[in-house]
Amino acid sequence: MTRILPLLLLSLAPIAVFAQQLSLFTQYRENATLVNPAAIEGDYFAYGQNLTFGVSYRTQWVGLTNGPRTQTLRGSYLNTEYSGVTLLAGGHLINDQTGPTGFTGVYGRIGGVVSGDPEYSGLSIALSAGLVQYRVDASDIRLRDPNDVIGEQDQAQLFPDVGLGLYYYQMVGDGDFFYTGVSVPQVIGLDLTFQDENGEFFTKRVQHFYGLLGFYKFFSDDSFLEPSVWVKYAPNAPINADINLRYQMPSSFWIGTGVSTGGNFHMDAGVIIGQNTFDNTIRIGYGFDYSFSSFGPTAGSTHEINLTFSFEK
Repeated sequence: MTRILPLLLLSLAPIAVFAQQLSLFTQYRENATLVNPAAIEGDYFAYGQNLTFGVSYRTQWVGLTNGPRTQTLRGSYLNTEYSGVTLLAGGHLINDQTGPTGFTGVYGRIGGVVSGDPEYSGLSIALSAGLVQYRVDASDIRLRDPNDVIGEQDQAQLFPDVGLGLYYYQMVGDGDFFYTGVSVPQVIGLDLTFQDENGEFFTKRVQHFYGLLGFYKFFSDDSFLEPSVWVKYAPNAPINADINLRYQMPSSFWIGTGVSTGGNFHMDAGVIIGQNTFDNTIRIGYGFDYSFSSFGPTAGSTHEINLTFSFEK
């Protein structure tokens, strides 16, 4: 997955456009269902709530002009009333813009949780399906000559997209939870060709593979500790792992930190601003990234904010 801004590999026609292919997140736990359609929301483990809605905004590499900006809207539901195979459903809307390239997608997700009792353990299998619009603002893409642009007309194409995921969770000890999963959120690899009167250029999207592993350790004062690891792989790119640790205090405040093998340090914090005996929860979270890789310090910082509403149904 190319982590730099597009336009660095533009040379001769046909023109190849490479960009950040899948959106990145600082607070992956808040957007777990976007990455893995079979994932169970953290609100279920932490607060016993099985219906979640959330919205997030992320601005990446603030020091660079036209850095990536991502907005998401999501919903998720887990039916916890039945054993055997129970329903997992939801959906999300995502918009991502990086310089002159961007995409907007709407997805639904559906799956089943195989379990003798969903409150204690389950194996989730799910898929997401949606329609994605890929965009290129051709007039903003310039070659070596400042006056030479690829075209005068903006380009857009619609394509279907499918994601697959597996997820397993298990209660261990006195109410603690272990979870793990694997997913391919973009099963369909695409070669998108755009053409107008001034020439032809294309952008190629490849499959990305994700793995996650985490644990909820609860304490007698209603606080908990959550270590987690997210692993990402894309062809022709190094494997990247995000290692995270979050602590939910006995009060309505949490803090977290982490580091990635790609050369990023990140931290997050949040507060529960509305809670009624765990029947419903309103949470606001903020995430911050800073790159200490050889490329990163010139790219600026990254900021992300999440608003989540969950309740028991």
